[in-house]
Amino acid sequence: MHVTRTLIAAFGSALLGAALSAQVPASDVDAHINAARAAAGLDYRATFVNLCFAGAGPPLARGGGAARGAPTPGAAAGRAAGPATPDRAMWYASPYRIFDNLYWLGTRQHSSWALRTSEGLIILDTNFAWATQPEILDGLKTLGLDPRDIKYVVISHAHGDHDQGAAELQRRYSAKVVMGAPDWESTLQRPATAAGGVPTRDISVGPDGMKLTLGDTTVTIVATPGHTPGTLSYVFPVKDRGGNVMVAYSGGTLTGAFGTDAARWDEYVASQKKIAKAAADAGATVILSNHSEYDNAYTKARLIAVKREVGEDHPFVAGAAAVQRYFTVMTECATASKLRATANQR
Repeated sequence: MHVTRTLIAAFGSALLGAALSAQVPASDVDAHINAARAAAGLDYRATFVNLCFAGAGPPLARGGGAARGAPTPGAAAGRAAGPATPDRAMWYASPYRIFDNLYWLGTRQHSSWALRTSEGLIILDTNFAWATQPEILDGLKTLGLDPRDIKYVVISHAHGDHDQGAAELQRRYSAKVVMGAPDWESTLQRPATAAGGVPTRDISVGPDGMKLTLGDTTVTIVATPGHTPGTLSYVFPVKDRGGNVMVAYSGGTLTGAFGTDAARWDEYVASQKKIAKAAADAGATVILSNHSEYDNAYTKARLIAVKREVGEDHPFVAGAAAVQRYFTVMTECATASKLRATANQR
């Protein structure tokens, strides 16, 4: 704890110096940083550090060899053949049933999820191509689920660490791929040699979003452009010991590619407010991400088997207020970062 606070304090000092040198009133940046810090608390420290402090994130996507925060010609954008499969010991994670009908199929760094309905499975994000078989397909079988029941694959955004498995699931199981319309356009421009292949366009989601219903379950898909032009976020119900729990899923996080584009910063902030409202309206008490460092999925998944004592809630149930705090971190960090990035344009 002391080390973490020291690290954050050091980042804060560096940020303040950068803000002053860029002639942004320190109080303006500090106000947003402090608001983000308060919202993050101990729950969302990684989100806070990675979003609020320029260059805080590691330069390489762990396990993928691709730069984070912006599309690249390699694995992160999926436009060319990706690197060889990294050392399995660095990324492999066992699959876990998280709720009665929601399953985590991620690596230690990136998350894929299976939502079981009365009419089949919905896969949320697919990770890198080299993780499709060991994490998603083998993971489903380990959990007693049949990959042939996959009906939809919903992609939060068109970066390789989340979409490279889509084409294989579509080809092998005739699953319908759902993606934001602008991200479909970039995806279909990839060469046939792209890692994981190129899916055929199925369902495009426009700015108004959509509701995807399969059997007894409806996923509300919210268009949240910013991280990519077609980023999607979701709100959907799951079951915990038979009771209903609402989940909010954040589809895109980092802002490293925005530069001085004020309109893109504003779009990102508006999107976070949009999904925050959808989450609040639905009464969401669970926040999920496609990166386990942001929602701590890899850690929490292993706590599922621990006995809950009287008064203890499910490890993933944070409460409605905590879900809103997550989106506050994203909004406040983006606002502070916009001030720094656009200071010289004033």
